[in-house]
Amino acid sequence: VLYLQGWSMSAVAEVKLRDDQYTLEHMHAFGMYNYLHCDSWYQDSVYYIDTLGRIMNLTVMLDTALGKPREVFRLPTDLTACDNRLCASIHFTSSTWVTLSDGTGRLYVIGTGERGNSASEKWEIMFNEELGNPFIIIHSISLLNAEEHSIATLLLRIEKEELDMKGSGFYVSLEWVTISNKNKDNKKYEIIKHDILHGKSVPHYAAIEPDGNGLMIVSYKSFTFVQVGQDLEENMDEDMSQKIKEPLYYWQQTEDDLTVMIRLPEDSTKEDIQVQFWPDHINIVWKDHQFLEGKLYSSVDHESSTWIIKENNSLEISLIKKNEGLTWPELVVGDKQGELIRDSTQCAAIAERLMHLTSEELNPNPDKEKPPCNAQELEECDIFFEESSSLCRFDGSTLKTTHVVNLGSNQYLFSVIVDPKEMPCFCLRHDVDALLWQPHSSKQDDMWEHIATFNALGYVQASKRDKKFFACAPNYSYAALCECLRRVFIYRQPAPMSTVLYNRKEGRQVGQVAKQQVASLETNDPILGFQATNERLFVLTTRNLFLIKVNTEN
Repeated sequence: VLYLQGWSMSAVAEVKLRDDQYTLEHMHAFGMYNYLHCDSWYQDSVYYIDTLGRIMNLTVMLDTALGKPREVFRLPTDLTACDNRLCASIHFTSSTWVTLSDGTGRLYVIGTGERGNSASEKWEIMFNEELGNPFIIIHSISLLNAEEHSIATLLLRIEKEELDMKGSGFYVSLEWVTISNKNKDNKKYEIIKHDILHGKSVPHYAAIEPDGNGLMIVSYKSFTFVQVGQDLEENMDEDMSQKIKEPLYYWQQTEDDLTVMIRLPEDSTKEDIQVQFWPDHINIVWKDHQFLEGKLYSSVDHESSTWIIKENNSLEISLIKKNEGLTWPELVVGDKQGELIRDSTQCAAIAERLMHLTSEELNPNPDKEKPPCNAQELEECDIFFEESSSLCRFDGSTLKTTHVVNLGSNQYLFSVIVDPKEMPCFCLRHDVDALLWQPHSSKQDDMWEHIATFNALGYVQASKRDKKFFACAPNYSYAALCECLRRVFIYRQPAPMSTVLYNRKEGRQVGQVAKQQVASLETNDPILGFQATNERLFVLTTRNLFLIKVNTEN
């Protein structure tokens, strides 16, 4: 049985993506942002920020009843005044501290007193500083020793990269900012540490270790630390190893021609470039510096070949093949500095040409003990994306990578805070199941502990193509996901059956059964937030908060 109730309230301060936030990374970071925040230090207490800049708290008073929305804090700035603002974000750092961003680039550290205790709860700004372009907060911790109190927080930005020719033109910036009051007498908090990581994809998971000595990131593309105060160009010497891996040029081909793209230094003009074509040779020079020279893989029509400097400061060269239909494996014989970009139609054509190399029999050797996988029996939800994520740990003092785990086909599903004093757990798909892992920074040899399994959840969730948010109860009693509109799916852990049930195929008695339930919300508003506690699910839409009591006894 599910008990579902809804409450009306002031509108959520939703910030929709702008026209210039068009990449998949913008969608992951900001378009899929969870506007409902659960205070893991005080379960069944949730928060959201409304259009007036008020932080509103709702707490469960009775079994299935919420208390009236209560304003605990109001942002001092007018949120609507900033044109390029992001969604305001909040993170519950400890039982008495909160970090807050207004979405305009300003960071607040707030002392709250004991939240949930009306006598001692009082939200007071202890630190307030403009930190540049807008960001969202993705994690924070509180560090207390005899001499000082510190707050370490992790901020995420997506920045424009003008020199990026091949990619989206943006990069992801993670900023690890530590704020401290070294002088306890004056209670003034100041930034004492500011480290920046750059990467090309929004991390699935990023968290600072409880002791502040390290950082863990799960992401599709790797992150590296850069020095504060240096932009991408100034950082070229220190980042040389990264730059060496960057191709000197990119090239594409069709059956008739080839296109070569080379990134030029800024403010390059036509006079700086010299390009010479021969039937089987090419030479490219920039200001007496030779970019590329050598024998072409095959002959070209050098009289019809052209070059042009594009607006994005790149040199584009068009070469006409003499042998039409010939696929070039390389542009210049023996040159490894370039990268071939293939489109999907070319990949499909290559695959078709290789079909004769595969066996037409599903099992060419039936005497084998284990026959090969029959691809025809695979369903769409069994197929993983080709790319795989990796889990990296960075040392806080050296800023070097200490551990790297390639997750392979173990797809990242979601994160959950089981113990607020520990790092958030993350859930990965393992074959058909979903396994929950708890990071332990103090155990160098056993850094990730398997703490729970959701049977068949990896397989079941893969069929939900419209899923938006994913969560589980901190006590692992159930997992839940919601779609963009209306529907919420609840997956319970296997429980004993009250009646006798037999497996039809094998004839054996089934002792436990895992159940799936579906709740449908009575609204057409999109779901903006989703949080799970041990007994309840909270679902936030534009103007309503729905409370689903998950009856764990039945």
